[in-house]
Amino acid sequence: MSTPGHDDPLSKERAHLAASRSALRAMREDVESLDITDVTANWVNAAVLEAQIEQRIKALADLSETPLFFGRLDYLHAPGAEQAEGGEESEGREAPSLQGRRWETGGRFYVGRRHVHDADGDPMVIDWRAPVSQPFYRASKKDPQDVSLRRRFGYTGGDLTAYEDEHLLDPAEAATTSRLLQQEIERPRVGPMRDIVATIQPEQDEIVRAGLAGSVCVQGGPGTGKTAVGLHRVAYLLYAHRERLARTGTLVIGPNRSFLHYIEQVLPALGELTVRQATVDDLVAHVEVRGTDEAATAVLKGDARMAEVLRRALYSHVVPPAEGVVVVRGSRRWRVPVYELEEIVRELLARDIRYGAAREALPQRIAHAVLVQMERAGEAPDDRVQNAVARNAAVKALVKSVWPQVDPAKLVLRLLTDADFLAEHAEGVLTGDEQKAVLWVKPARSVKSARWSPADAVLIDEATDLIERTHSLGHVVLDEAQDLSPMQYRAVGRRCTTGSATVLGDLAQGTTPWATRSWEEALGHLGKGEAVVEELTAGFRVPTDVIAYASRLLPHIAPGLTPVASIRENPGFFDIRTADAGPADVVAACRELLEREGSVGLIAADARVPELAAALAAAGIGHVGPGEETTHATRLTLVPASLAKGLEYDYVVLDEPQAVVDGEPDERTGLRRLYVALTRAVSGLVVTHAAELPRQLT
Repeated sequence: MSTPGHDDPLSKERAHLAASRSALRAMREDVESLDITDVTANWVNAAVLEAQIEQRIKALADLSETPLFFGRLDYLHAPGAEQAEGGEESEGREAPSLQGRRWETGGRFYVGRRHVHDADGDPMVIDWRAPVSQPFYRASKKDPQDVSLRRRFGYTGGDLTAYEDEHLLDPAEAATTSRLLQQEIERPRVGPMRDIVATIQPEQDEIVRAGLAGSVCVQGGPGTGKTAVGLHRVAYLLYAHRERLARTGTLVIGPNRSFLHYIEQVLPALGELTVRQATVDDLVAHVEVRGTDEAATAVLKGDARMAEVLRRALYSHVVPPAEGVVVVRGSRRWRVPVYELEEIVRELLARDIRYGAAREALPQRIAHAVLVQMERAGEAPDDRVQNAVARNAAVKALVKSVWPQVDPAKLVLRLLTDADFLAEHAEGVLTGDEQKAVLWVKPARSVKSARWSPADAVLIDEATDLIERTHSLGHVVLDEAQDLSPMQYRAVGRRCTTGSATVLGDLAQGTTPWATRSWEEALGHLGKGEAVVEELTAGFRVPTDVIAYASRLLPHIAPGLTPVASIRENPGFFDIRTADAGPADVVAACRELLEREGSVGLIAADARVPELAAALAAAGIGHVGPGEETTHATRLTLVPASLAKGLEYDYVVLDEPQAVVDGEPDERTGLRRLYVALTRAVSGLVVTHAAELPRQLT
């Protein structure tokens, strides 16, 4: 690693950083100075263009604490233009020119978070997603990929303070682990999750740059970077397929609001501002959720068999026509006999189209039958006549009786409150005991007064899709996927039926009674059975001693999984302490860790959080809850174990492991919750306990 000296190249790199920042400011000022007064034809176009310019200005923001570039590649030969520009879809991006003097012999590229060019259009910084940047992550001594030098930069805040060179073509130079890379991985953090664009590893980069057409499932243990990989994959796809995804849309789905708040700054830091983030509950929010289910009931309602029960119940509303229909037009009467109507209904049912679409098609089919009779009688009807016949009162009355409108919430309400209706449509699908389990003890009188549970909302979403097709997006990222029920997978899957998905999770961290048993099964429910399953086993975030201790639980919670192998050079800090003084000892451990640099999380069983909050307040230690912003003055977060998933802290105090286990409906789920809590620490973990530790840990 090199540091400043009299003749050190660091000063030249600092000068390039200053020039790049100046060029970025100029790019932003160019956009800010645009005058669109006489450009658009109407106020609607003007508003759209103005919004696009606002987005562009935000994307060109220079974040002072964030390095504009973090690496440099020196090529032996100048790459082709298509390699620098991004290949398949470069619409909407600045295309770097490779014709200037800078690329006459070889090429020097600064790799950063976004593209920056100078006044002549020559690139100052190349986007990390461009093909020319790929060797920064994948080149090695064995496969240098035409790169003679890879340089990494070290920063303090936004100031460039060090650099480190790797000569990939020099046989005399041995391959070593980058100290700057390790420091960046282990750097303490305060606040929300940050990007890992400077530290992406080759196996992660392969997943990030996988094509848009295929779906990918990433099984990754704690600290393997699966969430970051998923978010960077979205950023890459938006770069490589911007026009397509601008039309079809992208969505990131997380387990809860705290998690989404934790990750929400990653994509904007990479210049992507238009990606929607939501929970599964947000997607299925057709009704107000005010109730809860017992675990066994929630498991049943989340079972994929419920989709068949709903389908049967919905289509039971379709009844054969009792008589023919007579359409009067002027002095003529046209009759469609009952047998012909029956054939039309049978044909629509056989087509397996949405209930609502078939209902809309039925009057048109009847009208077509009338038009055939008109043509046989020598008339020449056109489309206007067909539409008029379809709107005829007699036709509308027949459609209403044969194929009535169905409200999805009312359909689910009847299934959950009418034992005979449920039995009729669940026969051969659910047992008698299962039917009793899903029935409400106290039936609601209306949709509005019903105390819907989260599982009920998913059923309503399924019914809604049976009636009208759900809009499909271009790409969906589903994080912490192991906690979804089959019906929840179906809800997510219908949001990307014509697009692709990136599924992220860890089977060992499944903490719901309906947690996923295998990715193959989950992907089947998602409708992405062809997805490639990738496994990340190299741990970059969790210290060796901590992950080794937590992995003692794996044989009991997920015996088929490969334990995470930490590649951290820093072993971290790990201690197990008996809390004889109860909360006072927990507070003392928090105070000790707060003397170190970085964030601190106190994780405890949900039931113990109020007592610990009171103890912290009495000791004068400020803290925030998960999802709230930490500051340099308040670096402690008090986290209920149920909300710890997906979060990371430099240091963690884990209070009473046995209480975490006991807080769940069954032991396996409790041990999985404990596994999650044990693996939230990036630099150090203190376990405090007054009760005996779970036997699986000892």
